[in-house]
Amino acid sequence: MDLSIIIVNYKSKKKLESCLDSILKADNQGLDYEILLVENNSGEDLNDLAKLNPNIRLLNLKKNLGMGGGNNCGLEKAKGKYIFVLNPDTVIKNGAIVTLLNYLKSHPDTGIVGPKLLNPDNSLQYSCFHFPKLYMPILRRTFLGKYFPAIRDSFQMTDYNHNSIKEVDWMLGSSLMFKKELILSDGQVWHPHFDERYFMYFEDTDICRTFWSKGFKVVYNPEAVLVHDHARQSAKYPWYSAIFLDPLARRHIGSWLKYFRKWGFKQGA
Repeated sequence: MDLSIIIVNYKSKKKLESCLDSILKADNQGLDYEILLVENNSGEDLNDLAKLNPNIRLLNLKKNLGMGGGNNCGLEKAKGKYIFVLNPDTVIKNGAIVTLLNYLKSHPDTGIVGPKLLNPDNSLQYSCFHFPKLYMPILRRTFLGKYFPAIRDSFQMTDYNHNSIKEVDWMLGSSLMFKKELILSDGQVWHPHFDERYFMYFEDTDICRTFWSKGFKVVYNPEAVLVHDHARQSAKYPWYSAIFLDPLARRHIGSWLKYFRKWGFKQGA
């Protein structure tokens, strides 16, 4: 099998329907693929969606394992040579899947590739970034970012036109494609997976950093386009109250600290 598409669902059934519809209607050029729906114990019944197409398989988890853990369950069951990790709040445009797959096949030095993302109004959504410095979440979450806009915006690569293929530090985990099995420079076989220490947030930054550390490039490819109906759930409260009122904000901060403990506090660009 060519490709396994893994979609982790957590209370996103309505958006998931649109995502699946876009995949099934896309120009996939005879691709031999499967779709693994991972229901991350959100309480939603996805059996009707699993019956939409014989290529769809449903995995009902008994516990919410977070984004990384949910995707890892899909990875364990995946039959495809290549993996496409996809969020349920995405919609495929035209032949985006085949475009990403063909790029990976023709560039063996590339470990992971991601598409251009658009907001629902078709405006550009910044989806590739420099690795963060320790203070970056503070600049992005508080009023301090207004005083250092150049530093804040550099993190999001706002000076790049996002219309040409480019090696980047990391990309949003809403749509990432990589090979299920890779051969490292020392001959060892590596099966990419997410670090489950991150229940939510920074798992995408971490896996991209891991690819770089293993000697593989991370590439943004705008020739493939997806719409991403993204809501920044961890920023719905003001910065000064979020840590007290919002459990997602606390998870974000916790993952931020785990990331720097793992990779070093002086890391980042």
